Amino acid sequence: MRSRYNDDDDNEIRIKGRAMRKGGGKYADAIPVKVKLTAVTIPEVITVGDLAALLESSAGTVIKALMKRGILASISQPITGADAAAVAEGMGLIVTRGTDIDAETRALEQEEDDVASLVPRPPIVTVMGHVDHGKTSLLDALRQARVALGEAGGITQHLGSYQVTSAQGRRITYLDTPGHAAFSAMRSRGANVTDIVILVVAADDGVKPQTVEAIRAAKAANTPVIVAVNKIDKEGADVERVGVELLDHDIVLERFGGDVLSAEVSAKERTGLEGLEEKVALLAEMLDLRANPNRPAEGVAVEARMDRGLGPVATTIVQRGTLRVGDIIVAGSEWGRVRKLMINGIEAMEAPPGSPVDVLGLQGVPRAGDMLRVASSEQQAQKIADVRQQRDREERAAALFAAQSDQKRGELFGERARDDKRETVDVVIKSDVQGSAEALRAAIEELQQTDSFGYSARCRVLRADAGALTLEDIQLASVSAALVIAFNVAPSAPTLAEAAKLGIDVVRHSIVYDALDEVSARLAALVAPPAAKWLGIVTGRADVLQTFKIGKGIGMVAGCKVTEGAMKRGSNLRVVRGKEVMHEGSINQLRYLKDEVELVEAGSECGISFETFDGVKAGDVIECYVGGRDEGDDNDDA
Repeated sequence: MRSRYNDDDDNEIRIKGRAMRKGGGKYADAIPVKVKLTAVTIPEVITVGDLAALLESSAGTVIKALMKRGILASISQPITGADAAAVAEGMGLIVTRGTDIDAETRALEQEEDDVASLVPRPPIVTVMGHVDHGKTSLLDALRQARVALGEAGGITQHLGSYQVTSAQGRRITYLDTPGHAAFSAMRSRGANVTDIVILVVAADDGVKPQTVEAIRAAKAANTPVIVAVNKIDKEGADVERVGVELLDHDIVLERFGGDVLSAEVSAKERTGLEGLEEKVALLAEMLDLRANPNRPAEGVAVEARMDRGLGPVATTIVQRGTLRVGDIIVAGSEWGRVRKLMINGIEAMEAPPGSPVDVLGLQGVPRAGDMLRVASSEQQAQKIADVRQQRDREERAAALFAAQSDQKRGELFGERARDDKRETVDVVIKSDVQGSAEALRAAIEELQQTDSFGYSARCRVLRADAGALTLEDIQLASVSAALVIAFNVAPSAPTLAEAAKLGIDVVRHSIVYDALDEVSARLAALVAPPAAKWLGIVTGRADVLQTFKIGKGIGMVAGCKVTEGAMKRGSNLRVVRGKEVMHEGSINQLRYLKDEVELVEAGSECGISFETFDGVKAGDVIECYVGGRDEGDDNDDA
């Protein structure tokens, strides 16, 4: 989409001048003047040629603009909307980002329900809280099941959903969100589809980081909270302390004069559960939760996975309408006919509003968070899915091109420019469920390692999807030697063989801690290791240009150029080769030209000799430290 203006604001063209016809005073043909382009709407993916046409510019101009951003692209290659927007903004245009919403998608949207058609539905309750505070054990007690024992490492890794009939005969739908910090994305998604949040806080541990994170997610979704103070049977349990700590986060319990409901429970001893269910029922009644069951179903796929025996499975919360076996459905870029519905592991013919249901029959795995809607026909559903899949393919092509462009740029300009202090570890993630893939992406992209000079290593996730590891995933990883993480999935032998052929590392994990540790270790290998404490505070850095020997008693001398800070005579030093520390000691002599000096600052060359080291080589880096001690005094830190 393009926007233009003219001086009159009423006409698309102006009359530039008059041309008098022979023998008459009437105007000749008006000469249209091109109006100035002022604004554009950039899609998520666009080729260089299409971008040039959109901007009314030449392809060469766009290619040059991309090169200035470090992107090497041909006219037919797709680029991301972010890169295209940067080019447009560089031309002085007002840019809005948008996607091409197809008319068929809008056709799925239904009119708002008449109030008379609404009937009460079960509340959808998300259980949140800090790791090990007993969320899953509490749900086990409510369901009289033992789910927690089956979780890897005893930690919830997937977003689970269950429907429970309370002692009072009321149906309640529960979502169990993972407790590890890495799964904040899954918790946030749970809060966005839920009516009530149960915030589980251990009475013997109090408010912790994930507790605060859960509070923020609930507030962001404007979702009311019920606090379940768990583990009241444990020694050291302090219910009052929990209430006081929650005050710091604007959660004011009724006992403190607020309006937040709370219940004291012990999941282990199964005490206080009826009281908690009564609080949920009371709040649900106050919220007056209703939906129309007599309409085509709509819901949200809160989780999705590829089951080896069942095929694609979308765990869905039905928000309105009734989903039935045989319905034609669209979920994200996937479509199909409902083959089977499972509620609490039991096959059902239909799922009314408020139901958590495993939907079987889709042709592929949708993304967690995708809307699931009933279509009027197979033709409509397939057409919508085709449009969305084409967009997905374009986005994947853009991601692959971006990785290839980065590699070409590295080959062209060197492994890392001197003024670029960033290294990158590329990662491809394949998981058994989409929610885990998304959560791992969020956690991995936050990881970073930084050395004493500010050189840092970060992660870039090229892909994070659910399903089996494919040859296409390996191809994407091979472009930039990316690490492939198979989370709770078993790669096939041909895929592993292709990875080995291309030199791609494929690691398998089932616990998020282990996956994050694996990536952190690779990041740490890209920066210099931390200096020993006895060296002191880093003050300078010099590149070794050449080495030579000067007489007896001095030994090897490094001819250097100081690149950062300053080198000081008598200071401690560290010699680094690549990412390996070759020597830690002190500066014996520091010379500028032929004179021995006290200090040499950045931009100047100098000669450095060492007290006990002759192994320095051209290309090494020397770091200077002050305020430290002699190497032999390092034990004083004990």
